Order: sequence, then structure tokens, then C-alpha cells
Amino acid sequence: MLTVTSANVNGLRAAVKKGFVEWLGRTEADVICLQEVRAEPGQLPEEVREPEGWHAVHAPAAAKGRAGVSVYSRRAPERVQVGFGGFAGPEGEEFDTAGRYLEVDLPGVTVASLYLPSGEAGTEKQEEKERFMAVFLPYLKGLATRAAAEGREVAVCGDWNIAHREADLKNWKANKKNSGFLPEERAWLTRVFDEAAYVDVVRALHPDEEGPYSWWSYRGRAFDNDAGWRIDLVVSSPRLAGRCVKAYVERAASHAERWSDHAPVTAVFDV
Repeated sequence: MLTVTSANVNGLRAAVKKGFVEWLGRTEADVICLQEVRAEPGQLPEEVREPEGWHAVHAPAAAKGRAGVSVYSRRAPERVQVGFGGFAGPEGEEFDTAGRYLEVDLPGVTVASLYLPSGEAGTEKQEEKERFMAVFLPYLKGLATRAAAEGREVAVCGDWNIAHREADLKNWKANKKNSGFLPEERAWLTRVFDEAAYVDVVRALHPDEEGPYSWWSYRGRAFDNDAGWRIDLVVSSPRLAGRCVKAYVERAASHAERWSDHAPVTAVFDV
């Protein structure tokens, strides 16, 4: 079995104070992809910078206190790539030091941690998101081609910051003009699934379910009312998706037990 977990930690140093280390000690995951780490490796406590029993790779953002992705794996990676590694052309260089993408090769599978920009409709943040999406789709296509040529599978895990369908967020009617549920963003994610032939493994196993949501605002009683968004995705190559036997959101038992505004998303593959 190969168990992969994706988690936006909403600041890893803050998550450590709220229970992340305890969760890390309990998890049965073989690979963990973290997003929004928001720290340089030297700023992290040793138990999360280099946790015992794990091989940790960190890709902080050049902009201090922003973004940042990490990958923990039980086995040492055979290859590590930060950013798009030149495969996305000059347009992709903007994001090579942005703490948005980290890719590792493990035996038979390439696993990536993705933190797609969140955006804000009508602002420069949305323009950044659109630029990222413009280079990332062709990159994903190329990644699939390269992996297939090497006989490898692919799993891109992370905060995609897009709810694809109405079933992926509770209050979809009120968010039709908001970043994360804009028609053009949803159409782009459709292209990831249709043109690039990737599979959303949670949705594949739960085709008719509302959610399961993975992010709830800290405002109001969003978590208690399960008024969330499903924006944290494990997206894989079709063959690997066909071997997914279980995929679920690790929703905390109560608001007080959360260590992030996101919950971990876990997929188990019979490889």
C-alpha cells in the first residue's frame, strides 16, 4: 500500500503549537505533502524540520512569511525538483522561488506538493493565479508524458484553491463571482481532468457526495455547520487512481482540535 496525505498547515510553526506534531506521530502516511508552511527551514522546530523516521524536503518562498511547500517521505527521494525545473519555459520562472511547487521521485511514483495561488477577483492576486494556471496546465501534460515514458505514476497533492463543482462547496450560489469558484477557474480544472487526463481521486470514489469539504473559514461557525470548500485535492495519473482503495478527509472531531483551517486529505493506493 502507498498512503499519501496532503495538508495545508496555515503556517507550520502555528500548527505545531496546536497539535501538528502529535498528528504526525499518529499518521500512517508514507508521503505527506504540506502547503502554506510560511517559514524557512531554519525557523522550524527540529521535530518538524527533520522529523525522526522521515526524509523532509522544504521549498520555502523567497517572499518571507508566504506560501512554502514541503514533502515528507518514509523513503529517501530519488530526485527532488523545486518549481517547474525549466519545463514550463521562461513564464514558469516566476514561480520557481515562490514556494508553490515541489516534486519528488519515489520508487515508481512522482509525488508533488502544490500550493496554487488563492487569488482575489479583480485584483493582482487573481492575475498571479491566472499566470500560474496558464503555465501549470501544460506543465502537468508534460509531466504525465515524461512519467509515462519512464513507467512512473504521478500524484499532485495540495491546495488547488478551486472548487470544481457545486458539490465542492456548501454556499456555491453566494460564491459564483468569488475567486475559487469562478467559471474560468472551474473550466481550467476541467481541462486538467479532461485534456491532461488526471483524476481527482476523492471525487472518483465519492462521485455523488456533497464535499467532503477540506477547508472551513475561521469566521463564524463555518466548521461547526460544515459550511466548507473542497479545494485540497489528491490528483493522480489514471492508472494510479484506479488503484485507490480509500480516499478521505481527516476532519477534526471538534473546532478546538483543529491545527489548521484546512484538514488533511488522504488517499490509499494498492500498489
